[in-house]
Formats: sequence, structure tokens, C-alpha cells
Amino acid sequence: MQNATIVASNAKWLKKVKWDEHGLVPVIAQEAGSNDVLMFAWMNRDALARTVELGEAVYWSRSRKKLWHKGEESGHTQKVLEIRLDCDEDVVLLKIEQAGGIACHTGRHSCFFQKFDGDEKTGEWQITDPVLKDPDTIYAESKTK
Repeated sequence: MQNATIVASNAKWLKKVKWDEHGLVPVIAQEAGSNDVLMFAWMNRDALARTVELGEAVYWSRSRKKLWHKGEESGHTQKVLEIRLDCDEDVVLLKIEQAGGIACHTGRHSCFFQKFDGDEKTGEWQITDPVLKDPDTIYAESKTK
């Protein structure tokens, strides 16, 4: 991982990204083919450099304060086909192939499985997408490997 760190500190292409005050940039993972938005996450310079190096998504976990190779526990890796930067240069879009068809830790295809239905007084969040695999099973399998 040291190689990615050296690249991250010197790469001209990484300097173009407008990092926030914490050195992070928001990232959207979009499935190639279906164009479904699967998840939202954060990257720092090392995560973006590592993503380019590996060809698989690597994010920055704000809660764990460390790099997080998507799928390292679940096996649901994200093969990166394209990396795009928005017009303001402050949001990254990854076009990915999702291994196993599951991006969410809840066992669903997408993290965006709740839809607002109703109005400002009677509105509720409705779950629209099924659980494809029990998360306990997903993460139990990774512990036995």
C-alpha cells in the first residue's frame, strides 16, 4: 500500500480533485449496464490512488478511520470500469461491476432501498427492494475463509 501513498502525494491528476477540509471527496458507485446507483461513500487520496492501482473500489471508512477495500469481508467487490469527476471537481463517480449483485451491507442490491411515499404530513419511508442474501450469512462466510 505504500506505493499508492507515494502516488497519492505526488500525482497531478489527484491534485485536480477538490478535497474537503478533511481531505475527502464524496463518491457515487453506479452499476454499469443498469445505471443503478448502488452506494455512496468517501475517498481520500490514498483510497482513490489505490482504486486506480487495483481496478477495484477502495473507500475511506470514516467510522473506522481506515481504508476499506469494498468486499474485503463480504466478497462483494466492485470492479471499476470508469472513474469520472463532476464539473465542480468535487464528486467522483465510479462506474462499476458489482460482484454477487449485492452492494449493501443489508444484503440488498443497492443501499438506496427506501423510497419516500406520501406528503409532508403522512409520508413514510417504504422498503422497495428485497434482501437478496441474509447479511449474517454473508459475513459469517467471510469469517470462515
